[in-house]
Formats: sequence, C-alpha cells, structure tokens
Amino acid sequence: MKSKKKKNHVPLRLNALFLSVFFLFSILILRLGYVQIVKGEEYKRTAYMTENVTTKLDSPRGKMYDSKFRVAVDNEPVFSITYTRTRGSSAEDRLESARKLALYIEKEAGEITERDRKDFYILLHPKKAAAKITDSEKKKLSDEEYYQLMLSRITEEEISLFSDQDLEALAIKREMDRGYALTPQRIKVGATLEEVAKVSEHLPELEGVDIKSDAQRSYPFGDSFRDIFGQVKQIPKTRMDYYTSRGNERNDLVGTSFLEEQYESLLRGQKTKIKYVTDKSGNPVGEPTEKDGSRGNDLVLTVDMQLQKQVEKVIENELKESITGKDAYDNRQLKSAYVVMMNPKTGEVLSLAGKEYDRKTKKFKNAPFGNIYNSYAMGSTVKGATVLTGLQQGVIDSSTIFNDAPLTFGDGRQMKSHEYMGPIGPVTALERSSNVYMWHIAMKLSGYEYSQKRFTDHNVEQAFQILRNSYSQFGLGIQTGIDLPSEATGYHTGMSSELAQAMFFSIGQFDTYTPLQMAQYVSTIANDGYRMKPHLLKEVRQPADHPGQLGKLLYRNEPEVMNRLEMKQEYLDVVQQGFRQVMAGSNGTAAWIFKNKDYQPAGKTGTAEIDKKTGLYNKTLVGYAPYNNPEVAFAVVVPEIREDFTNNEIGEGILDAYFDLKKESISKKPLKAEDAVEE
Repeated sequence: MKSKKKKNHVPLRLNALFLSVFFLFSILILRLGYVQIVKGEEYKRTAYMTENVTTKLDSPRGKMYDSKFRVAVDNEPVFSITYTRTRGSSAEDRLESARKLALYIEKEAGEITERDRKDFYILLHPKKAAAKITDSEKKKLSDEEYYQLMLSRITEEEISLFSDQDLEALAIKREMDRGYALTPQRIKVGATLEEVAKVSEHLPELEGVDIKSDAQRSYPFGDSFRDIFGQVKQIPKTRMDYYTSRGNERNDLVGTSFLEEQYESLLRGQKTKIKYVTDKSGNPVGEPTEKDGSRGNDLVLTVDMQLQKQVEKVIENELKESITGKDAYDNRQLKSAYVVMMNPKTGEVLSLAGKEYDRKTKKFKNAPFGNIYNSYAMGSTVKGATVLTGLQQGVIDSSTIFNDAPLTFGDGRQMKSHEYMGPIGPVTALERSSNVYMWHIAMKLSGYEYSQKRFTDHNVEQAFQILRNSYSQFGLGIQTGIDLPSEATGYHTGMSSELAQAMFFSIGQFDTYTPLQMAQYVSTIANDGYRMKPHLLKEVRQPADHPGQLGKLLYRNEPEVMNRLEMKQEYLDVVQQGFRQVMAGSNGTAAWIFKNKDYQPAGKTGTAEIDKKTGLYNKTLVGYAPYNNPEVAFAVVVPEIREDFTNNEIGEGILDAYFDLKKESISKKPLKAEDAVEE
C-alpha cells in the first residue's frame, strides 16, 4: 500500500518539471523575439557604429654585454607620462591639455624648431596670422600654399616673445601631436616621483593623460664607450620616412646612432598590444585590453669594458701630462688623442677609445667616435705599405740599398731624413724611419732616375695611382667595413704632377686616414696579409628566463676576410722584421720604450708635419704583439702636438694594460656564458 502511494507521485513531479521547462523556453523565445524584432534595428546600428582598434607600445630593448659577459647596457625601470588622443581631438584640445600638464611636469624645450614656434604662433594668434595674407592673395592660393605663405610672413621677433610657460606647453604639445590616434605617446620618459604623484592626483582633469611603467637605458660602466653604444630616442622628424619604411611607427623609441641604430632590428622587442573598442566618432568605449610584449634580443660585444676603461685612463693621464706639465705652453693646441685595439686574426674590436680636452672647462670627455670619423695625415706609420708596394712593383727587393743622404734637385731644394743614415736596406729603413729610402721608391714608381735627374717612360700621376691602389688593399682610404651605420674614409687630396708630392705621399703626408683604418692596416701586416673586417658584435642571444643568466645563442659573428694582399709572404716578412726592429733594434725609433717588454711588440712610429710655422705635428704609432703570434694590434693618434713622445707612451700604457689583464684572467677561473652574472 505504501509503495503504491510513492508511484503515484512520480507523474506529478514530471508534469511540474515539464511545465517549468516550457515556461522557461517561452520566456527565452519571447526575449529573443523582442531582441530581434523590437530592438533588432537599434542593436544593428550600434554594432555598425563600433570598431575594434589595436595599437602598440614599445617593449624593453635587448641588453648589451661586453666580451666577458658583463652587462654594459641595461634597462632601468621608470615611469613615463603618456598621452593618448582620440580621433576627434583638435589642436586646440591638445594645447589645453598641454597647458594643464605643464603645471605638473617639467619638459625641456631644447628640440623645438623654428617651424614649431611658427605653427604655435598661428594656433595662439589665428587672426593676426590670417591678417598677413590679403584677400586677393588668398583667392589665388591652395590651402597648403596659403598656410606656407602665412608661415613665411611670421617674423623672428614674433616667435621670440613666447614665455617660458608657453615654450614648455609647446614642447608638451609637440609630443602630443606626434602620435597616432589611440596610441599612447610618451610625453616624458623618467618622470620623477613628485611628478608622478602630481599627475596621478589630477588625472581626472587631464583627458588622455596616463602614467605607464617604462624602461630607460642605463650604463653600469658610466660614460665609458657610451657614445658607441648609441642613443635611443623618438624618431626624429628628419628621419621619419626612413624608419616608417622599415616598419616602425611614428611614436616608436628607436636607436638613432651607432650600435643602437645598427642593430635596431635585433634590440627592438615585441610590442605590447592595446586593443580598443571605439564608437563611430573614434572615441573609446569601455576599458582597453592589453597583451604584453617581450624584450628584444641581447647583444654580446667584442669590447672588453675593463680594458676599455684602462685605455681611457691611459689616454687621459698622458694627455694631461702633455697639456698641463712642463711642455704645457708648447702643447697649447693639443686637445685630443685616439686609440683602437683589435684582434688582427679575427677583426674583433677590443677597445675603441678617445679623449678630448675642453680648455674652457679644463675637463676631459670621452670621444671614441673620433676613431671612426676624424682623419689625419699619419706620417711614417704608413711606410710599411710603401715598402710593400715597392717590393710588389719590383722597384726594390729585400736587398736593395739606397744611400740615405740629402737629395738635391734642380731648383736647389734639399730633402732629407731626420738624420743621415748612409747606405741602408728596407729593414733598416723601417727601423730608423728613413724618408730618403721611401722617396727613392716613389721616384722609381714615377719613372724618375735620381742619379740621371730625368724621367723615363712613366709619370708622377701613375705613381700616385699605384700607391693609392696599393694602400687600399690595407684598408687605407676606403671603408674598413666596421658594423656601424657609417664611417669616414679619410680624404684623398687628389693627384699631382709634382714629383715632390708623390714623395710626400710615400711618407704619409698627403692623404688622410682614420685611426680605425690605421688599426686595420697594421692588423693586415700582422696577419700575414689577410685584411679582416673589424666588428663590434660577437653574439646575439635570446632574453634570459632568469636574472643573472644569458639566453640561448641565436647567432655568432664569424671572422670575415675582406681581401688578401697581392704580395708574396717573403715581402711581408721584410716589413714584419722592420717593424720588430722599430721596437727592439739598437736604432729603433721606439726601442727606448718597448725594447725590454716581454710581450715582444712590433710596430711603426709616425710624425706628420701639419704646420711648419708653429711646429705642429700629428704623432702616431701602430703596432701589434706578440711579434711571432699576434693577438692584439693597435693604432694611436695624437693630433696637433709639438715634438713629444705622447704617442709612444700611450702605446706602452695600453699594451701593458692588455697583457696585465690577460695575466689576471689566466689566474682566475675562466668566465663562461652559462656562468655570466650581471654587474
């Protein structure tokens, strides 16, 4: 009886369930009908009025490490003040926002151009600006022509009357104008905590302004090598087309010089993507969504930053002694010196250093770019190339003797070496730096027989061409190929029909060369005639997963041979022997300072007279060590100095530093990539 009662309840419950489901489905159908029939057109119009817009923001750039895996360029977390403008934003709206923001942050007006000021004047004084154009003129002009004429009639006096507050607002507005609609544009990178606090407090009244976490380049080694690392800036107006053609956007931070520019595609990270939903007017609807980007790849460089700092110290100390010491008056025009050190077998640049002295502030500053862009007459350091040219052209051989005595020509002129040397061969000519020996080579290349005082079949211009073509095999007068955006190639003085000019060419007092070219030249001699491409990039690595580590190796820069000298090894042996005698022979011009060095250097000194009246010279030195198995080559250039040995003393200091650091590293456990720690 009890079980029967339970069975009777089942159909009742099922009926209730079916009724509930029917009721819910009815409500759903009614709602769907309402949406589709009653509200369908309205929702359809709303959907058509919205749009998905995706913008991008830079991610942190890759780091740079030195050859020993020490962090040389890092990213420091900072705050940036940004501005995101809507599509309907007007110039007047941005000016108002800029004026408000100027109350809370400081913005330098250094990059404001004359055109910026004139545009600003028109914005502030539209009626005054329009009054500069007559009605008859306006009728004949297009809108663009009208605006350009208006700009041309705004005077310098009118744009010089802006107050400091106006200029600060202009600097801020200028940044606001640069960005795309709905793309955050950096107004100030590295805002102070006080500025961040003030802006945060007033964000509701600063439409489009925001505060974002950002990264700014930092340099653990201070100013050392910083110029060669390069700069990261917003794209300059003058180079906008160049960068946008490479896929950059107008508001990007990009490398604008040296290594940052050269390896922009590697250092640039994957951008953070910001997605907006906008209405028909282009205004955002709701909050944007962000997808984080990733940091750029890391570079490992060939430069040893510890050696770099030591070289900079040597240069500064030696310059300071020459500028402020007992020879201060004689060296009153001396202000700079440059050094390049590289591995002659691989082309790896180990150090690229320069110092310039400001006589007004009495301070030194780093100027490594002088090695790449400044060119000088290098004097006798090029005599190795002259001897090799003479050997290759067959005008001398390894046993050819010339009498180093004053040369007399038909007009009574005398040309001579710094001392009388008597009969000498090519090795001694290099050891003692004979000018006369080189002049005999130049005369023979010109077809001039000194003993007969007459020309034969050839001419002077041909000698120029032979010498210049030969020098270019060493990298003199042409691009070295270094991995930087640009480099100077020195200055070709041209040709001359005067025999004396060809003779001056043969001793390095005609064309000019850069210190980097001189380093490549001596490296080619040290490396048995193989000219290696100098490079600063050693490796490319993925960003590391954990701090204090290096990421996966993506690329290793292999040594590249640019050319092999068209000369026999026996000819190179002659010059290498002569270079060794310069630093170790009894009459070597640099033996007094290098003779007893256990690292066995070889090289060539140079003095180029640049002003006979004032007695100014360029003092130079090139070399390599050890003589039998070169691992480091170098060039030293000290422009505009009087008789002094600063070039040799700098050469001694940098070689001592290199081999002292080598001894220290041997005594320590070698640092491997997987053990690298950020410093």
